[in-house]
Amino acid sequence: MLNIVLFEPEIPANTGNIGRTCVATGTRLHLIEPLGFRLNEKAIKRAGMDYWDDLDVTTYINYEDFLEKNPDAKIYMATTKAPYVYSDVKFEEDCYIMFGKESAGIPEEILVQNKENCMRIPMIGDIRSLNLGNSVAIVLYEALRQHQFAHMNTEGHLHRLNWE
Repeated sequence: MLNIVLFEPEIPANTGNIGRTCVATGTRLHLIEPLGFRLNEKAIKRAGMDYWDDLDVTTYINYEDFLEKNPDAKIYMATTKAPYVYSDVKFEEDCYIMFGKESAGIPEEILVQNKENCMRIPMIGDIRSLNLGNSVAIVLYEALRQHQFAHMNTEGHLHRLNWE
């Protein structure tokens, strides 16, 4: 099982969407406080739809609390400051993929301590960043692809319509 970590997320709709993606993929969600919203807000429930109650989510009072409670975690950090591309990373089972808050990302002091595990999503020009929910989906699905989408439905079926 993979783990998504959001460092101090600020926008409830982003976190709700990410929560829904985590439910759809069997991924755990970890939220590092402070949050820019309350977990019982309508906006987070609306974005997560009726999936929020099925979400495996853990909150932490700060980054140090997260590290203390997950001492053996292999953590990859998504940042626009990284020299490596996310598709070059070989994601282990049970690894943690961290994303920073919408307005500032992961603090540089944390990135510097973990520079060998930092990765980026390629973009052109002066674009600062992608939407947090989109970034999580891009990287998470690459990690899932590397594990052959284990335990996921990989085939759909069309239902023939009777036009007569």
